[in-house]
Amino acid sequence: MTDLLTSIQAALGLPHTQVKFTSSGALPSAFAVTDLACASIAAAGQAVSEWLQQQTGRLPSLEVDRRLASFWFATSIRPIGWSVPPLWDPVAGDYATKDGWIRLHTNAPHHRAAAEKVLGACADRTAMASKVAQWAKRDLEQAVVDAGGCAAEMRSWAQWQAHPQGQAVNAEPLIQLADNSRQNAKPWQGSVAQPLAGIKVLDLTRVLAGPIASRFLAGLGADVLRIDPPTWNEPGVVPEVTLGKRCARLDLHDKTDRAVFESLLKDADILLHGYRADALERLGYGVAERQKLAPGLIDVSLNAYGWSGPWQNRRGFDSLVQMSSGIADAGMQWKRANKPTPLPLQALDHATGYLMAASAIRLLGRSGSARLSLARTAKLLIENGAGTDEPLRAEDDNDQGLLVEQTPWGPAHRLHVPLKITGTPLQWTIPASELGSHRAQWIHPSP
Repeated sequence: MTDLLTSIQAALGLPHTQVKFTSSGALPSAFAVTDLACASIAAAGQAVSEWLQQQTGRLPSLEVDRRLASFWFATSIRPIGWSVPPLWDPVAGDYATKDGWIRLHTNAPHHRAAAEKVLGACADRTAMASKVAQWAKRDLEQAVVDAGGCAAEMRSWAQWQAHPQGQAVNAEPLIQLADNSRQNAKPWQGSVAQPLAGIKVLDLTRVLAGPIASRFLAGLGADVLRIDPPTWNEPGVVPEVTLGKRCARLDLHDKTDRAVFESLLKDADILLHGYRADALERLGYGVAERQKLAPGLIDVSLNAYGWSGPWQNRRGFDSLVQMSSGIADAGMQWKRANKPTPLPLQALDHATGYLMAASAIRLLGRSGSARLSLARTAKLLIENGAGTDEPLRAEDDNDQGLLVEQTPWGPAHRLHVPLKITGTPLQWTIPASELGSHRAQWIHPSP
């Protein structure tokens, strides 16, 4: 735990101070997933404490609950009388090829279409399995990627170390933090209770790391506006991640919507984006254009496979990075299983989300940028060593808050928050909502 937190503190330029961790146990896993959860949440909390000290002269203390941190890394929402839709498309998952294993990620309709373009239409997993079995894993991975889809063959950590992309990721810092040292003269509008009040966050991220980051910022009082394309949906995660945010839709290929987007960007204090490295560039909103539109912007971005190397523009998700980087293979050995064994939850996404939030908070008061990747977070976890079999005490009713959140799908509880910052409760005033349910405007536009 200490090593993980120390590495993250160093990456964020945070002082190496101890944080109090309460409760015991951990998620059983080949790797120290609960330690990663606690360290990343603690670092985000420490960034808030340091920001408050700059504003008030007093440094609040922190506490992180290991059990609650583990639960929040899976899901925080507990529906009352309804269910969150399934996370996975029916044919998404791991398949045996002629020479090993591959994972197909088909949650988005266009990603499933890409896989079926290569393999033929598949009504179910059985049909998909018989087609995948005829392929060599490397050939199929490349064919699906070339078709615009998402796939990853299972590699060992040693194979990933030898791979050009693995080598590129190894050479990158955990967080590429660039402080422009341009003092952002905006006066602090917050308070100890709501340290980010008055901060406008434009959120262009989707499943799952970026939305975790903006949810955390919203819990500290930031005005978070999430923007999605006209047809995008991710029903399995929306109730989890839209807490505290307003969600609008814009088509950045449409002239009118582009004008709206540009006016939002000019007013934004923080931009979060998780597009592939070249995607905003192609829309005409590359780094230079963003800085021109919003000179004092804090620009925080993530991608799956890192910011250099042959795969820097490759589509990817947490579960695919676990396959590529050796995590699923190590899990298989650890469990003595006969199939890929990933982490018990999407820990790379969640941890990277808290690190994104921490990076944004570290850059408050000045402009700058931060770049993170799921693959680099994977390296941090893998190099921290083995996990544990020591189980967590099971969840019970006392873990849930008393407040009932009125969502569009029905009422729900949230679990108690794992992070305590003295005087600064993480709390959300807006319940989770459907994508596109709000107007694309700030609550308090600039005069």
